[in-house]
Amino acid sequence: MKSIALLLGLTWGMLSAEPALPTIDGTGPGWVDLTSEDFVNINCAEDTWSWKGNSVSCTGQPVGVIATKENYTNFELIVEWCHHKPAGNSGVFVWGIPSILTAMKEGEDKRALPAGIEVQVLDLDYKTNYEKDGKVADWFTCHGDVFPVAEAKLTPFAPLSPNKNRSFPTAETTKGHGEWNHYYIRCINGEVRLWVNGVEVSGGNQAEPATGQICLESEGSPIDFRNLKIRVLP
Repeated sequence: MKSIALLLGLTWGMLSAEPALPTIDGTGPGWVDLTSEDFVNINCAEDTWSWKGNSVSCTGQPVGVIATKENYTNFELIVEWCHHKPAGNSGVFVWGIPSILTAMKEGEDKRALPAGIEVQVLDLDYKTNYEKDGKVADWFTCHGDVFPVAEAKLTPFAPLSPNKNRSFPTAETTKGHGEWNHYYIRCINGEVRLWVNGVEVSGGNQAEPATGQICLESEGSPIDFRNLKIRVLP
């Protein structure tokens, strides 16, 4: 009887254990690392970004971006990120408009952030901090919003933010500051899809433009990015 109970207990434990979520890790044909050689500083300070291989640390000061030297149209992107302070804010831009990024770099355009499709990178305490003064955080989430910025256009997937501009996530899988999060971003023919820690959560289609530069954002708080990988698609 004891052995049967032990077996049943083991079986129940195996059945009730939460399975590990699968993630695309950037191994296999076509995947390449993104390093400092692939990026150019647009409007940050010289010491804002510190590279080591395909990992980079950001001080968060000043607000601005670095951008890939190349333009990309159809691709898969892996970004792992970790906020180091509560309420941290950052983002990944895909299909950043090159002409605007060039104007920003040359000082002809004084905006801090580019036009493109932003994949939001927020710490979970950002919402708590936002609501301290009685404001209602109903127009954003901390779990992977996807939305167009400035001149860029996108038809976001449901569920939508109240102004219908953002694709809100269908699941809340983001981990808090001090922990690493895994983003897998797939961009094909004007469609953007985001997986957070192995779960597809948000996206949109009919993006305009549907080609451009990839940007990493500095927005006031220290953050690390690692395992930056890209695979170009037909």
